[in-house]
Amino acid sequence: MDKNTKFASKVKDIRERQNMSIEELSEKSGVKIEVLEAMENGDIIPSLTPLTKMARALGVRLGTFLDDAPQIGPVVVREGKPDNVYYFSGREDVTNNTGLEYHALGAGKIDRNIDPFIIDVDIEDDEYELSSHEGEEFIYVLDGEIEVVYGKDNFIIGKGDSIFYDSVVPHHLHSNGQPSKILAVLYTPL
Repeated sequence: MDKNTKFASKVKDIRERQNMSIEELSEKSGVKIEVLEAMENGDIIPSLTPLTKMARALGVRLGTFLDDAPQIGPVVVREGKPDNVYYFSGREDVTNNTGLEYHALGAGKIDRNIDPFIIDVDIEDDEYELSSHEGEEFIYVLDGEIEVVYGKDNFIIGKGDSIFYDSVVPHHLHSNGQPSKILAVLYTPL
């Protein structure tokens, strides 16, 4: 079973266990039905914003969608290469492209409050929409350069730079002319 199929099955299972229709999840989360259907069909894994909104609507942690087997002790990832790699579209409204490769560094850790990822950002996005969700994000650029649009401000963040912001403010992140690699740590309250 490939990652998208496994992910799709998990999302659908969580929704169905709560006796929630796809229409109810769309209404409660604000995520378009087309995006939810594409996810549940295994066609895409969208950006983190709709996943965060879905997690909140379903009353689960964001990591619940990405975890395979829970671990009680520490989670160790060697050389920044976890077993769990997910491909996201990078945009809430686009379901047919993949521009972000997420390496889930905390997958499986029980009762975590943050979700750390190494993300390969391969998209330079001229047409994007700002999105928001509750929580905070810390971004550290490991390689390349990204642009973070945060409200009405734009920030160019290069290798060795970081940005830490409240994700309730509408924002978007994309590469700035070159493929980039970032460490992202997300906190999303239940």
